[in-house]
Amino acid sequence: MSTIRAIFWDVGGVLLTNAWDHTQRMAALEHFRLDEKEFHARHEMVVSSFERGKISLDEYLERTVFYQNRPFSRDEFRDFMFSLSQPMPEVLAFARALADSGKYFMSTLNNESRELNLHRIEKYGLREIFRLFVSSCFVGLRKPESGIYRLAIEITQINPEECCFIDDRALNLECAAKLGMRTIQMQTLEQLREELGKLGVRG
Repeated sequence: MSTIRAIFWDVGGVLLTNAWDHTQRMAALEHFRLDEKEFHARHEMVVSSFERGKISLDEYLERTVFYQNRPFSRDEFRDFMFSLSQPMPEVLAFARALADSGKYFMSTLNNESRELNLHRIEKYGLREIFRLFVSSCFVGLRKPESGIYRLAIEITQINPEECCFIDDRALNLECAAKLGMRTIQMQTLEQLREELGKLGVRG
């Protein structure tokens, strides 16, 4: 078995809560009393562009929320969106310990819009843990497209079999595995430690 040299991490659902997934969107719709059906119809039309960095957060909100007058401001809605991001402290501490060991190239491999991604990187000190951010908003590709995994491998110049990718969604892992990356589906920190240990990964 090849020695693991690089660990790629999903962010939402692994290190932090999801930023703007279904649960977070529903919380915002309920808080601001928006029509669920209408919002999600508009969201589905622009989410790919939003997460690929093709449109800004302001443009996304213009098309999904502020296409008509609202009794709340853009800043209020944006602040609420950002407030939904919460850390998973024990997993973050574990990732930080692996980074501090100096044994592994640490990178994210995540789907996220630019403004939310930058907010989460800054607020939760992710630059102190990761050397590279292969984020959909920066590279114009989204998981589970094979191109984003291939790009991560090509940028780092580390063989796929020496890379481990951690994600909470099976489909995202399947595409990485087809390229030869080792994969772990995140469930709990204890399970993650155990599966990484089987690959010889220890802080």
